[in-house]
Amino acid sequence: MTVQAQIEQKLAALTPDVLRVENESHMHNVPANAETHFKVTLVSESFDGLMPVKRHQKIYALLADELSGPVHALALHLYTPAEWQARGGERPDSPNCRGGGQ
Repeated sequence: MTVQAQIEQKLAALTPDVLRVENESHMHNVPANAETHFKVTLVSESFDGLMPVKRHQKIYALLADELSGPVHALALHLYTPAEWQARGGERPDSPNCRGGGQ
């Protein structure tokens, strides 16, 4: 199973309305087909009443194995359904890589 598939499977436990796991490794100075840099957009009622840091901690706990191993960077965009609707179903774009000797 790919790292991306593992992440998707574990995050499904939050019964998301929206779940997008994007492998952004190709945007960084890593070997071809790497799975080291990901962006997660997740919309779930389980975030209701939680401050952003608590939402992040929830994700970090679910993905502890991946974060202690192959995943080098994880961008998190975590919303309640109401917040997602207020944003018009949009999340920020990722910045260009600024490191890695490129």
